[in-house]
Amino acid sequence: MAVADAHGLPIAIYTASASLGEVTLVHKTLKQSLFTGTPKRLIADRAYDSDRLARTLAEKGIQLIAPHREGRVNITQDGRCLRRYKRRWKIERLFAWLKNFRRIVNRWERKTEHFLGFVLLACSLLLIRKYL
Repeated sequence: MAVADAHGLPIAIYTASASLGEVTLVHKTLKQSLFTGTPKRLIADRAYDSDRLARTLAEKGIQLIAPHREGRVNITQDGRCLRRYKRRWKIERLFAWLKNFRRIVNRWERKTEHFLGFVLLACSLLLIRKYL
C-alpha cells in the first residue's frame, strides 16, 4: 500500500499480506511515512468508504475523500470534495513508475522485509530523479 503526494511521489509505503482489507492498513501505512508530518487529504477509492476510518482520520486532521459505496444510506460528502477524486490518477502513476523496476514487478523475495527494502530503494530512486 502506498500514499503519494500531489506530484505522485511516494510519501508512505507499507507491505502486508494480500488477504487483509485495505481499510485496516491505512493507519499502518501512514505510520511508515518517509517524511515528517501528515497529509491534509487522503484521496481513495470506494473500498475506503467507511465512517469509522473517516472519523479516525479526521481526529488526526486528515480529510478522507472517497466516493460512496453503492446503497449507502448516510451521505457524508458532497460534490465539492469529490471533485478532488479526479486527481487519484497520481497514485496510479506512482505504481506505474514502480513497475519500471523489474525486481518489484516479479516478487522473488520470500520475506516481506526484503521485498519492502527493494520497494523503498525504488522509491528513493524516484525521489532522487525528481529532485536532482
